Amino acid sequence: MMHQNPPPPISPSQTLYINNLNEKVKLEELKKSLYAIFSQFGEILEIVAGKGLKARGQSFVVFKDINSASNALRSMQGFPFYEKPMRINYAKKKSDAVAKLDGSFIQKEKREKTKDKRKATEQGGDAKRNMEQMMPMMQGMMQGMIQGMMPPGMQPPPNVPMPPAPRPQQPPPQQQRGSEIPHNILFLTNLPQETTEMMLTMLFEQFPGFKETRLVPGRHDIAFIEFGSDQQASQAKQALQNFKITPDNAMHITFANK
Repeated sequence: MMHQNPPPPISPSQTLYINNLNEKVKLEELKKSLYAIFSQFGEILEIVAGKGLKARGQSFVVFKDINSASNALRSMQGFPFYEKPMRINYAKKKSDAVAKLDGSFIQKEKREKTKDKRKATEQGGDAKRNMEQMMPMMQGMMQGMIQGMMPPGMQPPPNVPMPPAPRPQQPPPQQQRGSEIPHNILFLTNLPQETTEMMLTMLFEQFPGFKETRLVPGRHDIAFIEFGSDQQASQAKQALQNFKITPDNAMHITFANK
């Protein structure tokens, strides 16, 4: 009886292949949440997720360097993402974003250029386009919060410049401070503008005793997380202190004032 040899292990690369994702999550929300939890490990060039039947439940996260990808793979393997543990491996093929970065990208025939360009746009495009779209995305979210509504998608339509967000004439908000006295409610500060209740719930529900997430109307930078006991809240506080939702925003956690 012949035995088949196991497939060779996949070599480490800058691109991670993630599957077992919750198929009920909308594409825009999925990309935004993946960026939020993976950007703490390093610069992300692009996140690719498709709408087709074969592409559901899976995604690719492309880092600028292999060390960032390896750290993310080790740290996030099995992470409960929208109530399903993620399965992560290195991608078998180099992404176009990485190939363009290291100069090994080879263009296809002219008849395929239009099709490839459209597909790249739908899936996040190359690294330059992806990074250029990050700023309009954040501006759009800021404007949506001010107007009391969220923008319809993660990224603005191509070639349409996003107008600067208006600055309402309001007095500066009163500075709120937490406490270091143990409490079953945590007080979060330094949150980025794109923070959502779903993002925070996803981060904290992995800890025992989690009850609910409460955002503050009119304030994107603070939130409250409630646990069943002071001890359970302390455990989550210690584990997620300074967690980076984005590369520029390390979450600060204290106990809420009693």
